[in-house]
Parts: sequence; structure tokens; C-alpha cells
Amino acid sequence: MRLFLCEKPSQGRDIAKVLGASRRSNGCLIGPETIVTWCFGHLLETAPPEAYGEQFKSWSLDHLPITPAQWQVEVKPKTAAQFKIIKRLLSEATTVVIATDADREGEMIARELLELCKYRGPVQRLWLSALNETSIRRALSALKSGQETFPLYHSALARSRADWLIGMNLSRLFTLLGRQAGYDGVLSVGRVQTPTLRLVVDRDRAIASFVSVPYWEVEVHLSSMGQPFIASWLPPSLGQDEAGRCLHQTLARQAVQTIIDGCAATVLSLQTEHFREAPPLPFDLSTLQEICSRKLGLGVQETLNIAQALYETHKATTYPRSDCRYLPASMFDEVPAVFDALLKTDPVLRHALASLDRSLRSRAWNDAKVTAHHGIIPTTESANLARMSELERQVYELIRSHYLAQFLPHHEFDRTQVELECGAERLTAVGKQILVPGWKGLLYENTEEDEPNYKSQVLPVLQQGTQCAVDDVELKSMRTAAPKPLTEGDLIKAMKNVAKLVNDPRLKQKLRDTTGIGTEATRASIIKGLIDRGYLLKKKRALMASAAAHTLIEVVPIAVADPGMTAIWEQALDEIEAGRLTLDAFVAKQANWITQLVEHYGSLTLSIPIKAGPTCPMCNASMIKRKGKSGPFWSCSRYPDCKGTAPIKKDTPRP
Repeated sequence: MRLFLCEKPSQGRDIAKVLGASRRSNGCLIGPETIVTWCFGHLLETAPPEAYGEQFKSWSLDHLPITPAQWQVEVKPKTAAQFKIIKRLLSEATTVVIATDADREGEMIARELLELCKYRGPVQRLWLSALNETSIRRALSALKSGQETFPLYHSALARSRADWLIGMNLSRLFTLLGRQAGYDGVLSVGRVQTPTLRLVVDRDRAIASFVSVPYWEVEVHLSSMGQPFIASWLPPSLGQDEAGRCLHQTLARQAVQTIIDGCAATVLSLQTEHFREAPPLPFDLSTLQEICSRKLGLGVQETLNIAQALYETHKATTYPRSDCRYLPASMFDEVPAVFDALLKTDPVLRHALASLDRSLRSRAWNDAKVTAHHGIIPTTESANLARMSELERQVYELIRSHYLAQFLPHHEFDRTQVELECGAERLTAVGKQILVPGWKGLLYENTEEDEPNYKSQVLPVLQQGTQCAVDDVELKSMRTAAPKPLTEGDLIKAMKNVAKLVNDPRLKQKLRDTTGIGTEATRASIIKGLIDRGYLLKKKRALMASAAAHTLIEVVPIAVADPGMTAIWEQALDEIEAGRLTLDAFVAKQANWITQLVEHYGSLTLSIPIKAGPTCPMCNASMIKRKGKSGPFWSCSRYPDCKGTAPIKKDTPRP
């Protein structure tokens, strides 16, 4: 009997339908010589510290570090019944086809079960990028050998064990040290969550320490041959800061008067550059989450859930947890089928699809840049838009537009920069002339922030020596603005592009082409976990770190909170996946590092900078304990101006 082991029931039903496994049984679907069964995500979990000794039930510095010699897993209580079904089916199987999600976590979900149930038979791998019938049939005809994807399992195990070593040991270590210093909360430390938290804490610090500085701009309204345009005053080098801003009001006022007195500005020089902007690539998950955060106000987990529903439930788009924005060259042959499916899904597209050039082969079709997955695109199967929620439809349309953009020309424009002189003052004007709207036209809305009007204006015909009339001069009083709080989309982008935040040039170069902090599959859950633990507070779209988060970042070792360090760990996991580093060597190195940290910090006395209660959910101020009719509660320290409250909860001493 050949057993297909899927990651979740919906996936199992889709594969079973193609295999003809239609007879229902307990926890599986049965077909001729084939059975399809499924997990509910991870059925197993790494055993807690007490599984390695009763003494580890209590938290004590004397018990640290905890480094298992033989790692153990346990069946999750909620999924014990399904585990028993899979165990029985594995004992009867002659061949197992792993049909979990095509990534390292999917590999681990299946392989841990095979190992715990002592399955020793042949293993094959079904590698799916979409769950529509055509994609499943194609993948079934090209099954991979189990050995080919086995390194993914070791990579996932390495991630899991490193997370366990750091989370269990350092959470206990710093919580216990915090209690000695008078802090009664839990200081939860994680290999990925702590560096992620550091990004938000650093932004909060930058906002808190920011000092706004006044500066002045002079906007000059000019015209030539009756056509108006706007120019900006260029302060002299001695009167500007490093950003080119004028910090002296007197200097700006003098410039205004000089320009007014001059009555006309003379063109000194013109420089025109031609630009061709290629269509945006199809989405990977991070970019989709970033754009959905900015355009639709969605949280990153919400975006992932919607993308997963479009993939699993609606069969409208391909595998969502992709870290790649490119497409295999072979998929270009499927373009007609995708277009047909899009038209059946949404007949309103008929005119738009007819205007596309299906023969265009954009930069997206590039085998050399395709990883284990390809960009997120529509499938060759039509979908039912009426069954989608409004948000699902909006996300689907974003994915669709990125795909259709591949069949539109480049966006082409000329950008002209003009330098003018008025009296002794220098002015500059920038103009943009769109030559070919291309992909920014009918089907696709630009994902970048709109340019200021004066940078996208159409200039009149100018040449050196042209005299332009001064119609108006405006002195603008401005102030430098503090950095904006991070949104979930901003945080995802920062996690992915962590190399920009690293100063060490050698480390920066190593990180430039890596995935950064976390993976496409885990970043959303990391952010959600930080919010659920109360480390991150969400006010509308903005994220802010709580008082406990600031405490944690103050006391943990720099290396633990360093975004560059965790990205190097992720790089090591890629090395395991590639077979250039062994699981045992990686875990041993992590265990040795943890031992050194425990030895160093275990004898130190921490200075806890914040002993306050939680942060007010309404205004982000600190909270203090007050007594009410029903007992003590947290109240905003700004009461009665702010009436935010929160219940007092006891922290459970568990990382």
C-alpha cells in the first residue's frame, strides 16, 4: 500500500481527489492501492525540560544550562488520535510519499513522524507549488526521491533545537536574574523573536530621542510662454545642513526678497535622463505582506492567512510561503492557460487581457533565480470570486496584477533637472515627461509612494538662457520630523533586509543575499507571538515596544539581540540544507555558546532599568497599580487625562 502523508486535511482532500482515493475512513481517504492521510500541522513537539529530568520542573540557576544528550519529541495531546491513525497506516505502508508543504517545516512534520514510528520503507517526495488539479498531476508525474529532500529535515531540526536551547535556557536565565533584581515578570528570549523585538525598540528609542529642528524652504512659482512650473531655492553651501536644508530663517528671507526683486529667472543648464522601469516582479510572501500592510492595513499574519486561503480553499493562487519572486522558464508555456482561467474567473478582464502582449518574456522568467519555490501567481484553474471575502479578493487582485504586469511594456519617461539663476540666488526645478505608460497604465497601480507634485510636473520647453517670469515666491516654515513608528509591514521588510542595519562590512556582504531574520514561513508568527506576549503593542497600524520589551533588550547579551547574528544562524541552516554543515555540528556549537552565556551571566547581578507595570494600551504611557471595587488593577499613570486600564495577570514561568 502506498501512503500519501499530507500536512493538513484540505491538502489531503485535493490530492486524494486526483488519485481517485474517494472512500472515506477514519482520518484518511482510501483508493485503489493508495491511502491519503494528513496531519494538523505539527503533530509532535520537542519535549519540555522536565522530560529530561524531574529537577527541571522548577526554575533554578543551578540547573542551567539544559542541553539534551538525546533529543525527545512528544505527541501533542490535541492531535493524539490522528497520530495513532498515522502510526497504524505507516506500519502497513510499503511506500510513503511525503506530500506536506514544500519547505523545510513541511519536511520536518513528515520526517519526525516516520522516525518516531520507526518507518524504514521507501520514501518519495511530492513537491507542489499549487493545489489545483493540473499542478498536482504534474507533480505526481515527477516525484522526487526522499533522499533529495532529506537535508531539509535536518535544517528544520537544527532550527527547532537551536530555538529550544536558546528559548528554554535564556528565558529561564534572564527571568531568574530579573527576579533577583526586583523584576517580577517573565523575560522571554528567542533566537528570532529577540532580534526582531530589538528592531522595534531601536525605532522607539530613535523616536524618543529625536529633537525636531526648524528649517525653511523657498518655493518659487515660475512660468515660460504662459506655462507654469515650480522651482526650489538652493541654499548656499555655508547655510545648509548635511541634508541640504536651510537652518537660518534670515538667510531664507533674504533669498525671497532677492528673487522677488529679480522678477525673472534665467535657465543656466538642463540635464535630461531617460529611464525605463521594468514591471514589478511577482510577489514573494514578504513583499506581499509589506504591500498589504501599507495599502490595505492588514497585519502580516492576516495577509498570510488570506494568501493561504487563496492557495488552499480557492485554488486561485500558487504556494504562498515563497521567498522567491521569479518564475521557471518552463511556466511561460502555461501563460495561455493562466489567461483563460483569469478570464473565466473575472469576465470583466476581457478588454484588459486583449491589450496585453502574451509574447513578452519579462525578467521574471529566470531559472537561475528560482529557489525551492517560485513567485506567487494565479493558477491555471478558474476561481469563484463570489466565494471570496472582500479582503481575499483585494489580495487576489494584487497578486493577479503583478502577474499581468509581466505582459506590459516598461514604463518609460524622461526626467529633466533644470538649474536657474535669479539675482544671486540659485534655483532648481525637476520635471517628468512620461513617454510610455507601460505597466503603470491600465492594469497596475504603482506600489511606491507617490512623488511630490513638483517632481512629477511637466516642464515647459526650456533651453539655456530662457527667461522665466517669477509669478510668486513662498517662504515655508518646516520642521524635521521624527522617524515614524514601524508598522507590521515595515517590520517584515526590516527583518528581510537586515543587512542594511549591520555595520560590519564583512557581515553585511554575507547577509546581502540571505533571507535575513526568520523565514517567509515564520516571520508572521514571530510578530504575532511578540504581540501576544505583550512585548509589542499595536495602535492602529503602528507597533511600539512595551516597557517589558525595553527591559529585555537592556539586559540580554548584545549577540542575542543582534539582527546580524540571527541572520548568520539562518545562513547556517541553509548550509545544512545544502549538505555543507551537519546537524550535530550546528547543535553542538549552539549548546556550547549557551553554556558560555550561562557561565558568564549566571554570576552577574543585573541592573533592571524598568520595574514598571505594563504599558497603557491607549496612550503607551506606563501604568501603576490601583485598587478598585473588584480588587487591584493596572491604571494609566496619566489618569484622569487617560483612562486606560488593564487587568493584573500573573506571569506563568514558562518561556
